Amino acid sequence: MFKEIRNKYLRYTLIVGYAIVIFICAVEINFLWLFGYSPTSRDINMPAQHVASELYTADSVLIGRYFKEDRSPVPYDSISPNVTNALIATEDIRFFQHHGVDFRAVFSSLLSTAQGDRRGASTITQQLAKNLYRTRYDQAEGLLGRIPGIGLVINKFKEWVTAYKLESKYSKESIITMYLNTVSFSNNAYGIKTVAKRYFNKQPSDLTAAEAAVLIGMLKGTTLYNPVRNPDRSVERRNIVLSQMQKAGFLSAEAYQEARATPLRLSFGTEEEAAREDSYLRAAVEKWLEAWCAENGYDIYEDGLKIYTTIDSRMQRHAEETVAEQMKTLQRRLENAWQGEIPWRNSNGEVIDGFLENLASRTSYYRQLNERYKGNKDSIFHYLNQPKTMQVFTWDGPREVQYSSMDSLAHYAMMLNAGMMSMDPYNGEIKVWVGGINHQYYQYDHVFQAKRQAGSTFKPFAYLAALEAGMSPCDKYVDKAVRITYTEKGEEKVWEPKNADWVFSGRDMSLRWAMGKSVNSITAQITEEVGWDKVVDAAKRSGITSPLASVPSVSLGSNDVSVFEMVNAYATFMNKGRRVDPILVSRIVAMDGRTVATFKPRDTQVISEEVAWLMTYMLRGSMEEPEGTSQALWEWDLWKENNQIGGKTGTSSDYVDGWYMGVTKDLVTGVWVGCDERSIHFKNSQTGEGSRTALPIFGKYMEKLYHDNALGYTYGPFPEAGVPINRQYNCPSPRIIHRDSTQTDSISPLRLPDSPALEEPLDMEELKRQLDGSRQITSVDKTKGEATEWYRPARKG
Repeated sequence: MFKEIRNKYLRYTLIVGYAIVIFICAVEINFLWLFGYSPTSRDINMPAQHVASELYTADSVLIGRYFKEDRSPVPYDSISPNVTNALIATEDIRFFQHHGVDFRAVFSSLLSTAQGDRRGASTITQQLAKNLYRTRYDQAEGLLGRIPGIGLVINKFKEWVTAYKLESKYSKESIITMYLNTVSFSNNAYGIKTVAKRYFNKQPSDLTAAEAAVLIGMLKGTTLYNPVRNPDRSVERRNIVLSQMQKAGFLSAEAYQEARATPLRLSFGTEEEAAREDSYLRAAVEKWLEAWCAENGYDIYEDGLKIYTTIDSRMQRHAEETVAEQMKTLQRRLENAWQGEIPWRNSNGEVIDGFLENLASRTSYYRQLNERYKGNKDSIFHYLNQPKTMQVFTWDGPREVQYSSMDSLAHYAMMLNAGMMSMDPYNGEIKVWVGGINHQYYQYDHVFQAKRQAGSTFKPFAYLAALEAGMSPCDKYVDKAVRITYTEKGEEKVWEPKNADWVFSGRDMSLRWAMGKSVNSITAQITEEVGWDKVVDAAKRSGITSPLASVPSVSLGSNDVSVFEMVNAYATFMNKGRRVDPILVSRIVAMDGRTVATFKPRDTQVISEEVAWLMTYMLRGSMEEPEGTSQALWEWDLWKENNQIGGKTGTSSDYVDGWYMGVTKDLVTGVWVGCDERSIHFKNSQTGEGSRTALPIFGKYMEKLYHDNALGYTYGPFPEAGVPINRQYNCPSPRIIHRDSTQTDSISPLRLPDSPALEEPLDMEELKRQLDGSRQITSVDKTKGEATEWYRPARKG
């Protein structure tokens, strides 16, 4: 065909033209995989910017972000002209004249390079093409790209083609906006909004000429001209950018001199900390949305979602502050208890040999040493015992110490941890999630991941089974020794539970009194009577999802469960017997403002409304019954306006785990306290019971909520029963009369800390006056050792 064209110049021109067209087509279709990936029309129409997703509380407070590349896009009109002017003046002065490739700059660059002065000629559009589509990365290369020189030519050509595609699709303002939203400023900071917040604590629209010049100046060398690492070089580069802005007519001589004379004033924003510091809540939400993202094709690390949780930031702050205050005290108490002694012990109190060595063997450092020294333990532990300077977590702040790896393991194993969750029982919204004491040092979540023996907090499920079997809160059992024979896996076993104080009183006790006082012997009796399978079933229906061994001890909390499960199960009592699936995320909004998901709780009627109401009445017994285990709550300002609180303490064997489950008319809250290593724990009930570890966290937390008027949580009684209650429940419990060695009768145990012992003979009016707000006391029968009605003292002051 070309031979028929007699004019050789035209013939050669056509040949070259055809060759260029064929080459372009070959590059575009990646012919024989020679040229690698090129952006398609769809890629140009929908450029992927890998935008960080933002995590918000229910009251719209930003609490974290998810990102692979830390960026938050902003529109063109939210970027100061100082930024765009600085960029154009230094990177692409003919930006508004070319169509993606500035051939004048290309030829000038070639000429300068030939003279030994290498200059770049990439336009802003070409740089955008490189940022968006990674045209120079390995995954974009074909077979020819691996040949030195040829690969560079092909990549540059693809950049040119992509730049032309971008220019044909987008306006100049859109291109410069996309560039400023995608360009890297090092340290995983992408985009002008992120870097403006990081270094000047400003929005991009508020940047001055001097500040814009600092940031744009970084693009020539993000490390070399970093204003934190190299402030002098940063100022030098800033002034060059300002000079270019003046030459381009973007700054007057006066403005240039003023900006040049401005000191480098950095003001670090909080966005870097919020974006980079992980948290228990952030990790929990990521896990929560894992299935949703897989089903709906979203990536929270790239798709720029706004994720709104059900968490209330104010309640979360109160909870975190309370946990920190109490845990600091408890840590000191634990260390004092073991001062001068090795704390890791078995159930017989004997030191566990090889405890630290076993911990060390689980670490990645141990595995590295094991591989390097081929299992030679002498060499491995030689290095593990070498002291070095390190920083460790303490409640007085990070401390620099000279510790070996083994010392560090001992330090962290000795630290008490905590988990706390608070939830609205009616709509399932989780309001507070405290996964531990410090996520930087302890990333294991103690709300959802950790499962520990629940101790006596599990007893209500035994009483639930009893009520469902037809019993009433007033039914009585004798506090006596119990022996239960049962078969487990074909083996006959005997269980003889002891009470917490190792005493069987011989008293007749109502179910409500027994649960309120947490009497093991009576709980064991009703478990035997209704069947432990029924206790397991009651717990499962209420919301416990962990495997439960169906054995007699199940009702005393011998199984491992999570704080999350326990809060969910207790919420079923408050929600009229309807188990509601807790929700942590309420809605998700896409980058374009569309709400792409809303999450509503699902609830199921699992307990009759009558029995559920009776269970809330039973839970109040720990405050209202004699020697109820929640009565330490009188210490806090919780008892105004006839407020009612129900709850249950729990302590596992050897004081390893301390629990408190608290319910009010508005919230259900669960608290766990203990060491991650179960062989480290308190020594006795005076220091390690749930009433002394977990309960104070609940008390302080609720006091903070009631005192924070902005939250709207008010004092008040539990809801009245919404259905007829057809069994006896409002039964008087005996008033305990203790006789001391002088045979003087005295009333205890619910006197206030600042009150003297109250001795018989009693003046009823004087007693009521001292107890300030008690229920009616009609009489005390000294011969029977009981009162006709129990009283509830109110906190003085």
